[in-house]
This record gives sequence, C-alpha cells and structure tokens, in this order.
Amino acid sequence: MTISKLRSLLLLLCLIPLTAFANYEEREDVQQFITQMVTKHGFDRQKLHDMFSRAEKKDWVLKAIARPAEKTKTWAQYRSIFITDKRIDEGREFLRQHRETLARAEQKYSVPAEIITAIIGVETFYGQRSGSTLVLDSLTTLGFDYPPRSRFFLSELEQFLLLARDENIDASEILGSYAGAMGMPQFISSSYRHYAVDFDGDGKRDLWNNPADVIGSVANYFSTHGWSKGEPVTSRATVATPDSIDKINNLKPHTSIGELKLNGVTPLQSLEDDEMASVFRFDGESGDEYWLGLNNFYVITRYNHSSMYAMAVYQLSREILQKQLDK
Repeated sequence: MTISKLRSLLLLLCLIPLTAFANYEEREDVQQFITQMVTKHGFDRQKLHDMFSRAEKKDWVLKAIARPAEKTKTWAQYRSIFITDKRIDEGREFLRQHRETLARAEQKYSVPAEIITAIIGVETFYGQRSGSTLVLDSLTTLGFDYPPRSRFFLSELEQFLLLARDENIDASEILGSYAGAMGMPQFISSSYRHYAVDFDGDGKRDLWNNPADVIGSVANYFSTHGWSKGEPVTSRATVATPDSIDKINNLKPHTSIGELKLNGVTPLQSLEDDEMASVFRFDGESGDEYWLGLNNFYVITRYNHSSMYAMAVYQLSREILQKQLDK
C-alpha cells in the first residue's frame, strides 16, 4: 500500500463516527449486566458478549430522549401532528379492514374499536412508521449512557433479551423507536411480554406484522389498566378562577366533580358529582382550554404518561368514529 493510500485510509477512519466504536462489551458495567443475565436467566455469556460487541452507541438517541414532543410543543402544535385528514381517513380504512377483529376485541375486552384504532394511528400511523432503529442499540445506549433513566432502560434491556428468547427472534435484528418501543402498537419490551396476546390463535404474538395480535394486545393493555366500558373519557370545562385549582394537570383523577363545581369548575357535559376527575389546561389555538380527565382518560395515559398524548388519542378516536358514521 502506498503512503498516499495509507493516508487516505487513515483519513477515512477518522471520519467514521466514534459512536460506532463504543466497545460496550469491554465496559465493566456491561460485563456486570451480562453476568446478571447469565446467573439470573441462564443466558450464554459468549453470545451476549458477541451481541454487545456489535451494539452501537447512538448519540442522536440521547438527544431525542431529552426532548420529547410532549415537553417541547404546545397543545396546538402537538394536536396538528396527529389530528389530520389523512390520519383520520386512514383510521376509517383501518376500521373497515379489521372490523370483525376489532368487534371481537371490543366484545372480549370492552375497549371501543375507535380507541384501539386511534392508539395504533397515533403510535405508528397504522403500522406504516414503526421505527428503523435497532432496539439493541437504543436500549444499550439509554441503559448505559443515560443516567437520568438508566435503571428503567436497563430493566427494559433485560426484558428485551428475555422477549427475544421467548418469541424465538434475533435480538440483534429487531427494529423499533429511539426509545426501544416496537411494532405497530409500539410496546416496550416489558409491555410486550406482559400484555401482548396471540389473538388469532396461530401460536405466535406478532406485533410487527399481525394486525389481529396488535388489536387484541392493545385492547388487553387497556382492559388490564382499568378501562371502564361505556364510561366517558373527558369533558371540556370552564374554570372561574384557574389559579385556585390545586393539582392542575395531575394525571390521576383526584377530586370529585361535585367538589370541582364548588371551586368554580363547570363540566360542559353531564357528569355524576361523585365521579373523580383531574383538571387539565391546554394551550390551544384560541388560548387556554380546560378539560376534565376521567378514569378512562387516565387509562390512556398509562400507555404514554402525557395528558397531551391522551387527548390526541381521544380526539383522533372521535374524528375516526364520526368519519365512519358519515360515510
């Protein structure tokens, strides 16, 4: 090799991002994790060593996790992402294509078809945008290089490896979101293991390619987290003195409707006085909007701990249902 070619090769190597050479398998904390997987779950040490030798640190994942849309956008901006004519039309088509499966899920789990559909629509545009990042890279990066939530992501990494073994899939090839969520419904690993169901009876729980399993799994998730059949989700409200409302934007319902009324909060739909609710302030296109979050609203936030997310799912579900009725 000539000197000029050698210099060119060295220059090329210098241009390769350092993230590709994280050498996770050589780190002491990764070795401790591998030992834990071996002793606790019976994994093969060499296979895990080889797997982590190929894992890449993703700096862009660290930047993305620090700036989620729910924390950087106003409600008006956030809503405009998810409540669009195209997403509504695609939702109606999803309802049409999977009408029988959605009806069966609704009968078994008591979760409305339009709510199931809206979750899938918000998460992945009905399976069209399910993620293109290796989950192993995402969870390894976040587990070992994101201290604020390292405990959570290391737990999800553990669950991910167990999931891959349970479902007989290659952990080094699974794609998902930057935070390690997978498939059409974007289940994290622990949710996949605990709530995914084989809804068509083919012996597999496939949340990437099988809409029946996706529909059944989302419905099972909501049912397990306390969805109440036929109960309202939210109500627009007026607030006489916003500064006097305690715990505004608290996700969990904490105050009875009757007590809220005494404090100047008036629901714009009929609700029982003993029903518990939270009060939310959203910065909409025309100024502040006030909404009451009821039990079913809280259940939606168990999927993603954000009131804006839950409101987007709810409003998309209403638009889809209305579109279906208007056809």
